[in-house]
Amino acid sequence: MLIITAIPARYHSQRLPGKILADISGKPLIRHVYEAVRKSKNTEKIFVVTDNAKVFKEVESWGGACFMTDPALPSGTARIASVVDQLDAEYIVNVQGDMPLIQPDLLDDVILRLMEGIADIVTPVWPIKTAQQLSDPGTVKVVRSENGNALYFSRSPIPFVRDYKTEDWPQIHQFWGHYGIYGYQRHVLEDIAGGKLKTGKLEQAEKLEQLSFLEAGYTIGTVETLYDEIPVDTPEELEMVRKLMAEKIKNEE
Repeated sequence: MLIITAIPARYHSQRLPGKILADISGKPLIRHVYEAVRKSKNTEKIFVVTDNAKVFKEVESWGGACFMTDPALPSGTARIASVVDQLDAEYIVNVQGDMPLIQPDLLDDVILRLMEGIADIVTPVWPIKTAQQLSDPGTVKVVRSENGNALYFSRSPIPFVRDYKTEDWPQIHQFWGHYGIYGYQRHVLEDIAGGKLKTGKLEQAEKLEQLSFLEAGYTIGTVETLYDEIPVDTPEELEMVRKLMAEKIKNEE
């Protein structure tokens, strides 16, 4: 086994509890994620990693593979790392369980870049076009080096464009947003499981787990995409995704 995609599925979300099992077009949200990932050409096996018996039973009811993990684990990455000894793979991709509209070809792009072996971690980035996106702290911004590696992630607009009004920045400089998918070389998750990676001061400040990797010296490569991330974190986003999914299913009929 070379490539596994793991889907962390935390049931007790702070902003929208139980969203993982929310109905979307007759199926729970987590199943839409699972089925989208299954369309990836490069993923060889898929696991859901959850903290809840309801989710575990639901996944098993339609033949999905699932691991139970400690509810106290702080992140999806930590959840995957806790079972890495049971994942027979060199490359492991983390797709969040609240992203039912994830594009399989984007997942394939992450995997191909990961297999190059140049970076410890690979994640997608998308071009920010508006000042509203740039100023939104919910949109994570990333600054990259010339070779495409991430230099820093922030909830603030970065870099600062001097001598121009903030609303004009997207026309002056190309800003990048971060898409919440991570591809890991196996050793990264083993380091987490072994306690070698600690929560860094930058992560404590911005509440962005990828900053702990940068602070510890891991390299994070990026792949560009035109897809914008559409997670389900609020009731409003759930309703929007329900409408988008209904349209998608209708167009595929």
